[in-house]
Amino acid sequence: MIQWQGTEREFIRSNMKLLRSIDLSSNNLTGEIPYQITNLDELIALNLSKNALLGKIPWKIGQMKNLLVLDLSRNNFSGEIPSSMSQMASLNYLDVSYNNLSGRIPSSTQLQSFDPSRYEGNLGLCGPPLTKKCTRDEESGIQHSIGESEGEGIDELDVWFYIGEAIGFTVGFWIACGALLLNRRGRYAFFYIS
Repeated sequence: MIQWQGTEREFIRSNMKLLRSIDLSSNNLTGEIPYQITNLDELIALNLSKNALLGKIPWKIGQMKNLLVLDLSRNNFSGEIPSSMSQMASLNYLDVSYNNLSGRIPSSTQLQSFDPSRYEGNLGLCGPPLTKKCTRDEESGIQHSIGESEGEGIDELDVWFYIGEAIGFTVGFWIACGALLLNRRGRYAFFYIS
């Protein structure tokens, strides 16, 4: 039961799918986020900032694929940012600043595109977009640069570039040759001109 604008309303499982936005910021809430919140897969905005929430961010939060806005700033969350958050392709606003989060920020286009200020105040966080490198990055960075100096360092982007280049060349070559092989006039014209 929730009292809202002077009216008491009952939220049950069947009408929870209609819920699109939750803003419980600045309410002195304590305790952990209930893991059941991740069942609200139609939610597009969740703001729990400026409370006294603690514990870990629910591991399955990445299942909330329609979430556009997630603000968990200024709480007492600890642990790592769940790797499932890298699957949140629609997320265009994230703020987890001023918590006690630690570990590497999961790799994804969205999470690295946010301003570093959205992560500040978490002394244990590392990795892009923050300037603080993770200890594993520093160790692997040394090995990676050694491999590159020996001519062995090819990153994943280069591999996909070469694969795309090879496929593009092959398709283009066979389109041109196929047109000449199948079209007699075109073939004669091509060889007559050249």
